[in-house]
Amino acid sequence: MNSELSPAEQGIRRRHTASHIMSAAVKMLFPTAQRGVGPWTDDGFYQDFDFGAEKVSDANFKEIEKKMRWIANKNFKIVRSETDFAEAEQLFQGDPYKAELIADLKKAGEKVYSFYDFVDASGKVFYRDLCAGPHLNSTGEIGVFKITKIAGSYWRGDETRPMLTRIYGVAFADEAELKHYEEMLEEAKRRDHRKLGAELGLFCFSEKVGAGLPLFTPKGAFLRNKIAETIQKIQAQYGYENVWIPHITKKDLYETSGHWAKFKDDLFHVKGKGDTEFVMKPMNCPHHTQIYASEMRSYRDLPLRFAEVTTCYRDEQPGELLGLSRVRSLTQDDGHAFCRPEQIRQECKNIVAVVREFYSKLGMFGAADFWVSLSVRDPHQPEKYMGDPQKWDLAEQYLQEIATEEQLNFKVVEGEAAFYGPKLDFIFLDAIGREWQLATIQIDFVQPENFGLEFINEKGEKERPVMIHRAIAGSLERFISVIIEHFAGAFPAWLAPVQCAILPVAASHEKYAEDVFAKIKEVGGRPELLDASESLGKRIRAAQMQKIPFTLVVGDKEVESGMVTVRKYGEEKEEKMMLDKFMGYLKK
Repeated sequence: MNSELSPAEQGIRRRHTASHIMSAAVKMLFPTAQRGVGPWTDDGFYQDFDFGAEKVSDANFKEIEKKMRWIANKNFKIVRSETDFAEAEQLFQGDPYKAELIADLKKAGEKVYSFYDFVDASGKVFYRDLCAGPHLNSTGEIGVFKITKIAGSYWRGDETRPMLTRIYGVAFADEAELKHYEEMLEEAKRRDHRKLGAELGLFCFSEKVGAGLPLFTPKGAFLRNKIAETIQKIQAQYGYENVWIPHITKKDLYETSGHWAKFKDDLFHVKGKGDTEFVMKPMNCPHHTQIYASEMRSYRDLPLRFAEVTTCYRDEQPGELLGLSRVRSLTQDDGHAFCRPEQIRQECKNIVAVVREFYSKLGMFGAADFWVSLSVRDPHQPEKYMGDPQKWDLAEQYLQEIATEEQLNFKVVEGEAAFYGPKLDFIFLDAIGREWQLATIQIDFVQPENFGLEFINEKGEKERPVMIHRAIAGSLERFISVIIEHFAGAFPAWLAPVQCAILPVAASHEKYAEDVFAKIKEVGGRPELLDASESLGKRIRAAQMQKIPFTLVVGDKEVESGMVTVRKYGEEKEEKMMLDKFMGYLKK
């Protein structure tokens, strides 16, 4: 393997090569199988196949892995070649899915296409596939791999096209890395927000309501509200004011913003009594521009900052829905600042301050807890972006300077900008090392231009404002899924729906337990009283199963002294303290 490559790039090449080795192995076992696409992913690889009438299941995994090991042991050299489209069509004329990809690239104006061969010592081609690369130098460099699961997938994500069989796998440099991955998978299962959400009674789904439309219980609703209230309280220090917008809109709004051309197939369309075409709103920024545009603004009004926690709707593919992580109704803690160009830097720094304070409360803003993607344009696809390239340059420059001045651990990532502007995307690591993009800051010169937004400057002339988009938690549903898994359901006391469980040892202690309950409630605490109808041990286990931050046991000694015996979740030791002291601790 090329030692000059970074570990990340080596991992990409390993996973990509593993996809081709698996594809070759499957073709050895099922010669009539037709190949779809087979890329690498962040944590593995997959390959799509059309097996026709043949049945393939996880029972075939071992024989596929056996053939993969044979290919690896043969140490075939991996050779890249380029061809024109006439030759490519001839080489892959027996592969209908590959032929379609070739035809599409030809339509797009590409001149040549690349493919990779597995070549033996004599120079004979053992296996060939279309691919842009990159790959390892030989199959012998692959390391260790494992087939993990099988699923159905429509060709090119289109439910009107054939259903293919998608086989997933993982690949690592050695057995130690594979073992670590398997241990992480087990830990991820233990933390799965779908499992914990049901066990803790936070949310549910109903077939009568529909897939991807979560229903939140009182405890789950508390979580949502507490997160939103905390963000609102922090950002109020920086002048953000709440607004409200409806949940449907005319499609004209998104035609003006530019969203319609890109996302119209992902929207829920609404038919009213008239001829006007409405949609359920998938985002909020175009609506907020209309609040700004409702009256002429002066330079003295700016910056003008709008914030809202509101639900948006996106018509996701059924197969892509996943618990709270991918839903059709997503509630955004959204905000937009309208300002002058000279105010951009301070407005963005204010948003960084909100992000810092909020994630510090969660213990997630340490130096090793996150990094920031400076998401900029793809220089090779300028047609993807709206607006003046010079203003894009300026916006990207602003964000880089802000990230530097705020000492954020950032790196430039090309192609991840929104179509209307570059972003600072905050990527947080959870307790088992997985990355989640949560908070974001975006500088937008495009939407004010699209909507003709204006303000009167000091000279009495009309001028265009700049729009800054920001999200702190992002989608509340997805954010809740992340923190459930990050904390394994054991939330910090300030966020926990129930902060303490009060357990009287016997029925004779229930009156004192009720007094303790009432006093904690008076100071704004969230207690729960578990009466003595069941054994103390069983009630302690119940409190632990619900991951309640504190368990308070009260018996004879506690009644006599006005104390409580406190056990913190996850700890064996107990501490006796005066009730007033505990309430002060809880309030703090």
